[in-house]
Amino acid sequence: MVEKNIQLIIALFLIVGAIAFLGTPQPSGNPLSEGSALCVGSNSCPGDPVKTGKSNFRQAPELIGLSGFINTDKSISLAALRGKVVIVDFWTYSCINCIRTIPYLNSWHEKYAGKGLVIIGVHSPEFEFEKNYQNVKSAVEKFNIKYPVVQDNDFATWRSYNNRYWPHKFLIDPQGYIRYDHIGEGGYEETETKIVELLNERDSSLEIENAKTTLDQNTDFSKIRTPELYLGYEFARAPLGNEEGFSPGRIVSYSLPDSFVPNLVYLEGKWENSADYMRLSSPKGKVVLLFSAKNVNIVAGSPTGSKVIPLLERLPLGANEKGTDVYFVDGNFSVDVKGQRLYNVVSLPDYSLKRLELDVEGEGFELYTFTFG
Repeated sequence: MVEKNIQLIIALFLIVGAIAFLGTPQPSGNPLSEGSALCVGSNSCPGDPVKTGKSNFRQAPELIGLSGFINTDKSISLAALRGKVVIVDFWTYSCINCIRTIPYLNSWHEKYAGKGLVIIGVHSPEFEFEKNYQNVKSAVEKFNIKYPVVQDNDFATWRSYNNRYWPHKFLIDPQGYIRYDHIGEGGYEETETKIVELLNERDSSLEIENAKTTLDQNTDFSKIRTPELYLGYEFARAPLGNEEGFSPGRIVSYSLPDSFVPNLVYLEGKWENSADYMRLSSPKGKVVLLFSAKNVNIVAGSPTGSKVIPLLERLPLGANEKGTDVYFVDGNFSVDVKGQRLYNVVSLPDYSLKRLELDVEGEGFELYTFTFG
């Protein structure tokens, strides 16, 4: 009888322990593997609810584990900003979805900073090169960002917010509660309405009117048929089109096939297979892709500089087809790839299926992703 009672006590202890474990927030895994670019449409993507606990809203976690400060200093904290309306915006500088939200953030900073709004860009890097302070600082300057940006290189703040997406905005009231959040692009009118609502709640004497920010974002996401394509073997969501496939850590000589499947990347030349990019290991190489979108971007870099000549349907780009990073040099429209960032290669009037070929000159060219608009 005593032995049975002991067994029963042990069993109850294990059950209670399991319940306690399941009720404790568990650390998230690699944020890159949890859906970095899942939110590319005009609506919010499904995410973790932020309304919990007292007053149906949870207290915003403090900014922690920061390693770099732009347009601010190390003293920045949510505690010091109590009494203000704060947007915490998770972003990374090579993410096209983040880039397209920046003009709205810049506009809100300009319109409402003097009325009690503080925007904090929490830069959580998708790729290793995005941990570099100078790279982030250059991007902040390029995008004309005037609000504070902090580097969250170790994802400490990212994890404290249970975040899984770029971009993701959290709107915090003067008492420090998260009152609204939005994942991905879009929702700009709704977000601005919430900003104005909290500013008026903070100081009703201001009587701020909601003059909604409208910017030209000429993209119909429902017509884009090609998803973001990763070239690193660790994060790739689709195989290479070449029969040689990925070969982690090795240099492979790739050959183009006679026919191509849409939405798969094909390579020609010698390429080193790395975890988050493919690096050209021969003087010249080629990349081929059949895509359906208006705009094609590449996240790329080259330590010594490389030239990329885009061809559309095997023909040189026309003046009305070139992206914003394409320039006419030596008789060709080409992209001068140096720093590690996003390059806009093609800009078209429609979303029809097209063949894109990138003729690459310059050993060391690194290709991370294709993104589309």
